Amino acid sequence: MRERICAVSVDLDGIECYYRIHGLEVPRPVRDPVALDALPRFRELFEGRRIPATFFVVGQMAESGLGHEALPALRAAGHELANHSHTHPYDLFRQGPDAIAEEVGRAHRAITAASGAAPRGFRAPGYGLSPELLDAVTAAGYTYDSSVLPSPTYYAAKAAIMGVMRLGGRRSRSALADPRLALAPRHPYRPDPKAPWRQGQSSLVELPIAVSRGLRVPVIGLPLVTAPAPLRRLLVAELCQEPVINLELHGLDLCDADVDGIAAEIRERQPDLRVPLGHKRAVLGRTLDEIATAGYRFVTLLEMARLAQRGEL
Repeated sequence: MRERICAVSVDLDGIECYYRIHGLEVPRPVRDPVALDALPRFRELFEGRRIPATFFVVGQMAESGLGHEALPALRAAGHELANHSHTHPYDLFRQGPDAIAEEVGRAHRAITAASGAAPRGFRAPGYGLSPELLDAVTAAGYTYDSSVLPSPTYYAAKAAIMGVMRLGGRRSRSALADPRLALAPRHPYRPDPKAPWRQGQSSLVELPIAVSRGLRVPVIGLPLVTAPAPLRRLLVAELCQEPVINLELHGLDLCDADVDGIAAEIRERQPDLRVPLGHKRAVLGRTLDEIATAGYRFVTLLEMARLAQRGEL
């Protein structure tokens, strides 16, 4: 039997991203609990279990003083730093080739300058992959992309929420990508450059984010920390039937509105921010321990991609 592996990643989307999702103006200045509070909590969560994680870094954070302090420390601890675009535009997949190349390239340069290591992987904001965006990531010489969330459940829920917001007079600055991505393969594959939701002959590997079998429910941080305990156990049990797990978390998964002083307007719209930090730590720690007990070896996404390229998954 082939070795079973799990890669855990954390998208470091700043608090500003959630203002945009909910159609709110970003206050100035705004304190970012993801960079200031959640990041050290994730380091503690992983280091206590000797898990090498992949952090998807927004270029603007890498350019900040905090980025120049935090990113070298993450790399020194054995974690991978990957590219999450420069300004996290949710409609990046709709933009022209020059604008896409600038977002990918500027973040690449910022992360390299801050950490001393060039990123080898990319994840699009809001899971929005397109042929043009895949072309830019391929041209940058990356080993893998991990933007595909193959979940009709997710896309239907997102479309419904955005529609309700619009009826209520607020317009989300999130964006809906090609729905065919919802039916992409669930396991690592080489995408078709012209249709990245299906297998092809790209030089890089696509690493889809974990979903359940059957209904393809996303098994990511938000449902894990908000679901009732029996449902969480069911989702993790389904995960542990897979040969490969790509478990995606977000910085907000270790934020607490009360502890971190997050504004009421975001707290009201993000149910996970109303979950106590202690519960989140316990749930995520328990999830990682259950995956380890099931016999998985934890690797970075870069190592997973290299194993996939060699046909060892």
